[in-house]
Amino acid sequence: MKFWDSSAVIPLLVPEATSGLMQKLFEGDPVIVAWWATEIECTSAIARRQRQGQLREELAADAFARLSALQVGWHEVEPSEGIRDSAKRLLRVHDLRTADALQLAAAFFVAEARPSTLEFISLDDRLLTAARREGFRTTKPGL
Repeated sequence: MKFWDSSAVIPLLVPEATSGLMQKLFEGDPVIVAWWATEIECTSAIARRQRQGQLREELAADAFARLSALQVGWHEVEPSEGIRDSAKRLLRVHDLRTADALQLAAAFFVAEARPSTLEFISLDDRLLTAARREGFRTTKPGL
């Protein structure tokens, strides 16, 4: 079981340079734990690529279908006061955006405040740095 940041899920949905590596990582352990807003962030990323002409309509439709299939199978961390409080603390001590602080706070919740027990998967360097500093085992495949 690994916590997957939205940036790590996207290559499972749309063709990217890291798609093959992320697919192998997923196949090695297909149990995804994700933050409540991950589906929304992924939807935004797919739609943005389509609007910008980087993703044809049929590929976008396939990506949305893959997202739905993945989302049904993943373990989703729901919002809570504890996660909100943790995200606020993370924003004060790390160079993070709001959504990234919420992702990291959700992972901290899943790890039951023992971050070394959970692997954190992301392609975002700033988020990975914060996760490492918080004590998570981190993975940024192939880069």
